[in-house]
Amino acid sequence: MKLRSILLFLFPLFCITASAQTDSSHLRISLLTCGPGTELYSTFGHTAIRVTDSARGVDMVYNYGTFDDRDPNFYVKFTRGIMIYALSNYSFQEFLQEYAYERRYVIEQELNLNGDEKQRLYAALQENALEQNRYYNYYFHTDNCTTRARDMITQKTGASVVFKNILPEKVPSFRNLIHTYLNKANQHWSKFGIDLLLGSNLDHKVTNESSMFLPDYLLMGFDSAMVDGRKLVTAKNNVLPVAPVPPSVTLFTPLFVFGMVFIIITLLSFSTQKYAQGFLNVFDAVFFLLIGLFGVVIVTLWAIRVDDVCRNNYNLGWALPTHFFMAFVVYLKRKWIQQYFRVVFVLTLLFAVCWFFIPQKINMAVLPLLGIVLVRSNFRGDLFKKRLKTKNTTNEFFGSNTKNAELK
Repeated sequence: MKLRSILLFLFPLFCITASAQTDSSHLRISLLTCGPGTELYSTFGHTAIRVTDSARGVDMVYNYGTFDDRDPNFYVKFTRGIMIYALSNYSFQEFLQEYAYERRYVIEQELNLNGDEKQRLYAALQENALEQNRYYNYYFHTDNCTTRARDMITQKTGASVVFKNILPEKVPSFRNLIHTYLNKANQHWSKFGIDLLLGSNLDHKVTNESSMFLPDYLLMGFDSAMVDGRKLVTAKNNVLPVAPVPPSVTLFTPLFVFGMVFIIITLLSFSTQKYAQGFLNVFDAVFFLLIGLFGVVIVTLWAIRVDDVCRNNYNLGWALPTHFFMAFVVYLKRKWIQQYFRVVFVLTLLFAVCWFFIPQKINMAVLPLLGIVLVRSNFRGDLFKKRLKTKNTTNEFFGSNTKNAELK
């Protein structure tokens, strides 16, 4: 009688436990890693989380990489580093169609989580997807769609996830990692722009955890990770095995273009032809205007951005903002202008000499630009007495017949 009573009492508990185990077996959570695309924003790949519940017919993707560029202040906020991204959830089929259209592969890693961990993560994702919770401030290398997915999985499941080292013996910097992807995609001009505008903080060495701002590194991290003594990933499949779009190849890289300009300007600088001097007056005005504008942009971004990626930018050592103002008077024969370019020559030469000691990786395409600055500041500053003399020296924008105009 007592045994029968005990069995009757325990039977509902067994049913509840069995039901919970059955429900959890219907729930499947995985990490999606997407291949790079052809546009700059997609060069580094993408990460999302897939949730499948076969009992309820659910197959959803939770994507932290969506934003609204229709915001009237979007570009102002973008310049200041205030980028509002959002978590969006939609069907896996829609997600797959988008990446199939862009010919970007999708790799799925099924996560080895128990029933409670899956339920906690699923509930956290659903709560995070609510309108009042879905928005966040996006920072490219510290808080992005990939780090958000990682943090949800490692922090909201209640499990103890341990990552093994995925970094090479020679630890790369953030800039090194970014360069790897830009080089593969032949994004030479984008690489030049990034190197010009982003300061030395990008040259800090990455840690094992911070390297996972890139989808491929998070994928590697999950491959070797352990959760409570068991492997985090139970299965890995390429759910969209498409051939990627080959990157376009061009000879007109920044290094090639600026190198050719350097050669042409150097040859013209030693020419005695009047047309050459007239052309160089125009060139100097445009060239120093652009270099000065770069300097103004660098200073502005350093001052107004809310993050630190544009700070401590050593490109200011050659892209002086003062060039912007000097461009409007560069052709005038004035003593103070001559002295200005003498100072510019010395500063630029020092920058070139200290190239390998600067705590920031300067883009190689800057070298021919330094050469142009040195050549033109030499002639504008009249640094060397043994100069080629022309029959008529000029003191006007396109040159005139006034002989031997004196510096005022």
